[in-house]
Amino acid sequence: MSPATSQRTGQRTGWLGRVGRRRETSVALAVVLVVVVATVASPSFATGADGFRNLLLTPALLVLLAVGQALVVVTKNIDLSVSAVLGLTAYATGWMFANTSLPAVVVVVLALLLGPLLGLVNGVLVSVARVPSLVITLGTLYAFRGVLVAWAGADRVNASDLPSAFVSFGTGTVLGVPFITLVAVLVLAALAYLLHSTRSGRELYAIGSDPQAAVLYGLPVTRRVLAAFVASGALAGLAGVLYAARYATISSSAGAGLELNAVAAAVIGGVAITGGSGTVVGAALGAVLLTTINRALPTVGIADFWQQAVVGALIIGAIVLDRLLVVRTARRLVAARHQDHHGDHRGSPPPAGTADAQRLKEVAP
Repeated sequence: MSPATSQRTGQRTGWLGRVGRRRETSVALAVVLVVVVATVASPSFATGADGFRNLLLTPALLVLLAVGQALVVVTKNIDLSVSAVLGLTAYATGWMFANTSLPAVVVVVLALLLGPLLGLVNGVLVSVARVPSLVITLGTLYAFRGVLVAWAGADRVNASDLPSAFVSFGTGTVLGVPFITLVAVLVLAALAYLLHSTRSGRELYAIGSDPQAAVLYGLPVTRRVLAAFVASGALAGLAGVLYAARYATISSSAGAGLELNAVAAAVIGGVAITGGSGTVVGAALGAVLLTTINRALPTVGIADFWQQAVVGALIIGAIVLDRLLVVRTARRLVAARHQDHHGDHRGSPPPAGTADAQRLKEVAP
């Protein structure tokens, strides 16, 4: 084999190796495995009249919440209010349709503005007032949900109160792909590009890796964290509007409990709860895995309790895996520094603010 051929083979092997080691790959394979097992147990799961459509449609709303959550978690924060933002936005959408004569476009725009406004409340309290995000967003979760319960009471919005075109969008497809799924994919693609290829996106990782170092370096920490919470609120608001379109029946319980699923999806997808690493693609795949498992387990005859236990096991497994990766990365970096100290400059320590530097700091004495 010629040197050129060997080099090309090594490049291909290296690329495949990197792909194989990524968390997104393992999560995607887990999704495929769950679908295969469920389809073997019940062929209608994926091949029935609505099987494939449901595989694409069911995770879409959680994908939006999870990628918004990923933006916040990357900055070493958390947003527990997303389910209440979704519910409040969904009910506001239905209420405006049922009780006003506003055009449908105006109703949707006003509803979409509510999400980032609620996210702004979280962002200001966390980034400007310097209150821990866990405390703030837990408080706003109950506050926003309380507003929704006081507003809706025992009433609910029904499909007959909504325009037929709006409801049709929630259930419609193009080439077999639901409209709502297409929206989620477009949002995911835009955010993946933002985090991977823009300066502001990379700064989010630097802030999450070491907030104090980011301040000393001169990064706009307050502005970036505020923007992350606004984006999370905006995506939860978008999910609320799509929730109204899909289900067409909205009560004060809309979206209840989804905040923990959003966090779980992000963690399972490889977004480190300690900040500074992970991708929105991984968070989206985590959301797909969770929703697919929740649909698949009843298909194979597993009780609701075990469904929750499986999700809990996935979260614990993801955290343990992250810790193992931290230790392994730290050992590799220490070895690289040792080689560099002895004159081998092939290994060099990571720059401050990167995920590897954060991992080394976590295990350093």
